[in-house]
Amino acid sequence: MTKTISLLGSTGSIGRQTLQVARELGLSVAALTANRQVDLLEQQAREFHPALAVLYDRDAARQLRLRLSDTDIRVESGPEGLLLAAQLPQADTVVTAVMGSVGLEPTLAAIRRKKRIALANKETLVCAGELVMAEAERWGADIVPVDSEHSAIFQSLQGCRDRNEVRRLLLTCSGGPFFGRSFRDLEGVTPADALKHPNWSMGAKITIDSATLMNKGLEVIEAMRLYRLPLAQVSVMVHPQSIVHSMVEFKDGAVLAQLGTPDMRLPIRYAMTYPERGENPAPPLDLLNSPPLTFSEPDRETFPCLRLAEEAAEAGGTACAILNGANEEAVRLFLAEKIGFYDISDLVAAARAAVPVTQTPSLEEILSADHAAREAVKSAFARRHS
Repeated sequence: MTKTISLLGSTGSIGRQTLQVARELGLSVAALTANRQVDLLEQQAREFHPALAVLYDRDAARQLRLRLSDTDIRVESGPEGLLLAAQLPQADTVVTAVMGSVGLEPTLAAIRRKKRIALANKETLVCAGELVMAEAERWGADIVPVDSEHSAIFQSLQGCRDRNEVRRLLLTCSGGPFFGRSFRDLEGVTPADALKHPNWSMGAKITIDSATLMNKGLEVIEAMRLYRLPLAQVSVMVHPQSIVHSMVEFKDGAVLAQLGTPDMRLPIRYAMTYPERGENPAPPLDLLNSPPLTFSEPDRETFPCLRLAEEAAEAGGTACAILNGANEEAVRLFLAEKIGFYDISDLVAAARAAVPVTQTPSLEEILSADHAAREAVKSAFARRHS
């Protein structure tokens, strides 16, 4: 069981919920990191008194350093600060709750220090899954997923003696705020519309990804990497109630599922206490008062991002890093109200077509592909508006 954590991304939705779990479990906090939220990180640092606080933005870090000058908390900034937080000897577990590909290098650094990785940053495995899993095996580092779907798969596989017994993984998907809507219905939707997720309270970027179904596509890639299965053995089912978090179908026809309320603190808590289970003060799932549970096929025509992700998964190599980098840049433009909802998938497809794919890439080639994809989206956007 975890005793001390370094929390990368403490001011986001997952980060704040992780700190709530840390309070309930009595965990120590060695490091807290964020992007530029000075006020909240100062508040968290004063409560948890970590050895290290990091703000990625250097100007924000200077402000935080002044505010915490009455404490002995060390304040650092930039990517080097994230790397320090990931490698602190005091922490036995590193929670990677930062958003985007910025989490890749700190995760690798923590793996090489043999930390447990409580993985909430799916982009790490999307961009460099083969590399990350190989390093985890080499250094003997545990990776325990925090995503509710992958935690469900992880739990459902606990009694599996041989991975060859698995027929397929069944990832469930709420369908997001636009489930059941047609292509024509969605052409004029706004960021405010897309941010109204029916079940989960999450950060803006992941909520938009849920609306486009890109989030589920990224989770398909993540599942392939975590469990070393081909795309043919990873399926997606829309389950609007978000009670069955995912399932494993075995060769004999048995299906094991993990059920629970749509509360991210459940998988966070399990990642902290694994292989044990800690007491949870939250009310448990009440099946007698739950709605009927329904399942359906996702609509890949109305939500082409899922198809684009599956195509990148099939292509392999740097295709997934290109997909992810392009999507991050396109979602940023959508949230800024500079492009429309379907421009996201169009720009991702354009970047995939423009950036060459490298098979069996190095870390440098993965990072280069990510950068090239972002530049391809910026160039395509500039051409449209020139």
